[in-house]
Amino acid sequence: MTERLSGKRIFLTGAAQGIGLALAEACLAEGAKLFLVDQDGALLDKTVDGLDAPQGHVGHVAADISDAVAIAAAVGRAAAEIGPINALINNAGMNVFSTPLDATEELWNRNFDVNVKGAWNCSKAVLPGMIASGGGAILNIASTHSFTVIPHTFPYPVAKHALLGLTKSLALEYAGQGVRVNALAPGYVETQKVIDYWNSFADPAEARAKTMALHPGGRIASTREIALAAVFMISDESPFMNAACLVVDGGLSQLQHPA
Repeated sequence: MTERLSGKRIFLTGAAQGIGLALAEACLAEGAKLFLVDQDGALLDKTVDGLDAPQGHVGHVAADISDAVAIAAAVGRAAAEIGPINALINNAGMNVFSTPLDATEELWNRNFDVNVKGAWNCSKAVLPGMIASGGGAILNIASTHSFTVIPHTFPYPVAKHALLGLTKSLALEYAGQGVRVNALAPGYVETQKVIDYWNSFADPAEARAKTMALHPGGRIASTREIALAAVFMISDESPFMNAACLVVDGGLSQLQHPA
């Protein structure tokens, strides 16, 4: 059976844990070579050590995606270690939840530096090589916050809405050069951050049950389910998908209110 990502050399950010780790595992299983980036160098080292990967299939470096110089250097290093990058998954991001008037300028700036500028820094670094080689695929991990708003989560949804704008703008700009740019919007996903959120309540089991009850199917996504959708979008199985946003939220964003 042909590996779905054979020949793909993927630059993956936010790769040390959660959805990023699931993405790395799923892409490796489908034959991709990976260059992994995360700002937590110690955790990234541990993650890479735990991956089941053939020799030479995984490179990595600790870097902050909001630092354009560091990301340009990382892309150069990636090309040297695994070959020219022909796929990018902008997964790294951060939650910044507040109310509008309580949000500090520091929170506002960091939110956009990571959730929007970081994706642009990575895209800008890989696009010239993709264009020169005749094409490539960029996938931005967005969120249902990209088209819905939950009160008291400001300014996170503002940045995620902007990420969709970046996706569409780059997609239309470079479609003629063979570059596809799409977004994937997960809803609730059972990551460690979500588990930590439940554990912050006096009754974690009750908090978990309330989250599950919001969803039509009574559960939330696993990180692997998000990763499998990403594999499809990066693969050559979706050659005419461009400027699109695939929603993977179990139907939550279409539900007017819980039953």
